[in-house]
Amino acid sequence: MRRTLVLVSLAVTSMVALAFLIPLALTVREIARDRALTTAERQASALGPVLVVTEDPAALERAVASTQAGAAGRMTVHMPDGTLVPKREPGDPSARAEQLMEAGRRGRSYTARVSGGFALLQPVSLDAGRTAVVEVFLPDGDLTRGVWKAWLVMTAVAAALVAGSVAVADRLGNRMIRSTRRLAEAAAAFGDGEMSVRIEPDGPPELIEAGLAFNAMADHVVQLLSAEREMAADLSHRLRTPLAALRLNAEALGKGPVPDQTRDAVDRLEREVDQIIRTVRRPTGRGSCDASKVLRDRVGFWSVLAEDEGRSCELIGAEGPAPLPLPGSELAAAVDALLGNVFRHTAEGTGFVVTLHQGQGVTGILVADGGPGIADPDAALKRGSSGGGSTGLGLDIARRAAESTGGYLRIHRSVLGGAQVQMWFRTKWLPPARRSRRLVRRRHSRT
Repeated sequence: MRRTLVLVSLAVTSMVALAFLIPLALTVREIARDRALTTAERQASALGPVLVVTEDPAALERAVASTQAGAAGRMTVHMPDGTLVPKREPGDPSARAEQLMEAGRRGRSYTARVSGGFALLQPVSLDAGRTAVVEVFLPDGDLTRGVWKAWLVMTAVAAALVAGSVAVADRLGNRMIRSTRRLAEAAAAFGDGEMSVRIEPDGPPELIEAGLAFNAMADHVVQLLSAEREMAADLSHRLRTPLAALRLNAEALGKGPVPDQTRDAVDRLEREVDQIIRTVRRPTGRGSCDASKVLRDRVGFWSVLAEDEGRSCELIGAEGPAPLPLPGSELAAAVDALLGNVFRHTAEGTGFVVTLHQGQGVTGILVADGGPGIADPDAALKRGSSGGGSTGLGLDIARRAAESTGGYLRIHRSVLGGAQVQMWFRTKWLPPARRSRRLVRRRHSRT
């Protein structure tokens, strides 16, 4: 955005500067030309009274020499008899005969193009209908004297104006970008579980409104989470009384397989209730873990069962640390769900491979097996409709774990011939995708 504002300011200011600079440059050139011609015409007209009074060559030479152009050797008087005063050297720029005749015919000053510049021809009427012509030679340099300097000054002024406008646009853009980045960083921190994050809105009015809306949204989310935790904690504590009754009844059952299973079930239920209470009392932050460590632990756990069933088991890419913005318990539950599906839905002796892949901003965990595969991956991703007698809860647990970090779950065919379940986790916060303009216009049209 900042670069766009700078480029727009540069383009607009440059166009405005050129719109004024080009006509002004042409005007300056015409003014310099007119000034040189006017000066030459004034000096040529100064010889008119002298020619009316005398035609003496000596007197005319003195009159010519008294002018600026004459002193520079650029003025000549063409007498009616063809005499030149003062005389010129061969090769000096001079008007042609037809140009002299044209000036006499017009009866006024006339500018003609000659070698190396222009000749101003000023006719002077003498007695008996005779006409003398005063010629003033103007080199090309006299017609453009001072023009290049004026053009350089105007170009420098235009460049300074353009640079000033770009600097102002960059400053405004920096202010806007700073406010936008602050809002984005606050949103990212809030998404990572820092519920106390709030921002001090500043910048343009639209960003101030967005900042206020973010603070209001954050307060509302905190209130909702607090109410949810209180409700879960209250429900968990209410379960204590019936659990205590179940415990007493289970203890009274005596000994045997069924009573032992009942007591084990009550024990698991109590542990789950305790876990719920600890979870709701835990801070709201998501937490993080080392994916490599979790994978080594879970694959090591399942490798014992794999060895009993004659399955090959391999873990790839988990040598170094792999930080993941997900609690280790949730990642372990997702990995257990996927590996449990392998043991549950493939025959004994079917091998599997777990691969950890770390990319830029993403981390992937790929579980591939050599079983029959999944006929309909899209249906398998829908909870309760994966087929094969499965409820789809394992894939749902893995999908929710990946999506909690902004990632996703995909099912493909593995190189082993079976299914490959891919969990992709985002390790860096990315801004949400920009909505299409068509969708925005459609929503505006409905309001």
